[in-house]
Amino acid sequence: MNLALGRSQILTTAQTSAADRAAVARGIPLFVLMQRAGEAVATEIMARWTPRPTLVLCGPGDNGGDGFVAAAKLAAAGWPIRVAALAEPSRMKGAAAEAAERWSGGVDIVSSACVAGAALVIDALFGAGLSRPLAPEVEQTLRACQTAGAPIVAVDLPSGLNGDTGGALGFAATAALTVTFHRKKLAHVLEPGRELCGEVVVADIGLADPGPDWPLNENGPSLWRDPFPWPKTNTHKTERGRMAVVSGDAWSTGAARLAARAGLRIGAGLVTVLSPPDACVVNAAHLEAVMLKPFADRAELLRAADKSDVAVIGPGAGITPDTRLNLLALAVAVPALVVDADIFSVFRDAPDALFKVLRPRDVMTPHAAEFERIFPGLLKASAEKIAAARAAAQRAGAVVLLKGADTVVAAPDGRAVVNTNAAPWLATAGAGDTLAGFIAGLIAQGMDSFSAACAGAWIHAEIGRAFGPGLIAEDLPEGAPAVLRKLYLER
Repeated sequence: MNLALGRSQILTTAQTSAADRAAVARGIPLFVLMQRAGEAVATEIMARWTPRPTLVLCGPGDNGGDGFVAAAKLAAAGWPIRVAALAEPSRMKGAAAEAAERWSGGVDIVSSACVAGAALVIDALFGAGLSRPLAPEVEQTLRACQTAGAPIVAVDLPSGLNGDTGGALGFAATAALTVTFHRKKLAHVLEPGRELCGEVVVADIGLADPGPDWPLNENGPSLWRDPFPWPKTNTHKTERGRMAVVSGDAWSTGAARLAARAGLRIGAGLVTVLSPPDACVVNAAHLEAVMLKPFADRAELLRAADKSDVAVIGPGAGITPDTRLNLLALAVAVPALVVDADIFSVFRDAPDALFKVLRPRDVMTPHAAEFERIFPGLLKASAEKIAAARAAAQRAGAVVLLKGADTVVAAPDGRAVVNTNAAPWLATAGAGDTLAGFIAGLIAQGMDSFSAACAGAWIHAEIGRAFGPGLIAEDLPEGAPAVLRKLYLER
């Protein structure tokens, strides 16, 4: 199995526990796994910080056992270590008790007072299995750590996070570094958990791989590098695909042009803006390599879109009956659609009419508010964002890309990825229009729609991350060549 692909897999807490049990059943003692975990925490700390007064907060279970192991390894390396525990070591059980017995130093009781003098804190109180809010004394202690300004290193997860949703169970600590084991969990990639975890390191402790066809992964090139549509030396522009974008009226043309330019930049051979007659002059004044065709009614729209491999409809299209009819017409005539923006308002009162014409090759790209319009109540009813996106993709029969800081892409067959490289600079008008264009441009070149949505989301975010402060939507297509060049050299 491809190592990079395997490491992209995301597990639930139950799946992680099952992997632990399977390892024990294969003959690996639980204490050996605990040793590996605690030593990995200490190794990552020593790679980032010099020795300093360090407080290790240990819970009553296996997470606390990991903390005792980390404390021993750091102390052996000359670090000044203090340990505070929620339970007397004599009351701990199993492998955690063995780890506590091997700690030769003193053990204080967890309290806000024990934080005094600590320049670094290891949070080994509770891992991913926590299902209730923190006790008051634990919350007060972690708040005192944050008030003191001591960096927190979380073992598995910052205490107070739900491992399967990424949500805080009341208060949750904010870590500078989180060291987890085997694979990331949902809380490492879904907000607000992703933000609270800080830097996340996955340590290998010898558990078995889930398998190459795992349905939930962290998005990255290892997932879609093979099908990425690089041209050959003899490739003609028509072989790189034809992409169309439906423009809005004269006052709403910019979104369509952003999508069109993004599609052209990511490699589509021929890109055309389909424009209402009153918007043609405005569009023509701003287009160069992107072509322009007018349409006055549905028949002309279909003639203008003839031979297109994919069409983008929604950005700036207008919340009108015509937009609804245009989509219904294109769904019959064009092999694939990327559906965005105004479409979700147009069909909010009759989403089933939209779902009826969508196909597995189509892609929907709503943000959370648009998602609520077309899938009312689904986000609230689902345990977390991935479950909502998966349910939406199955209901719509199309790929769903649910935008956000933790963008989720889901296919009707249950495959899903979470995008984790997004930057705050992407929170700007028009950024979503360029994302729709990137996805459509990849579909035009023959990439399957799920892979195109994953690749488009990652490239879009990578451009934003590389550009940094000051980014506007117009910069996104222009940032594509640098990211594409890097991907090309690494292929």
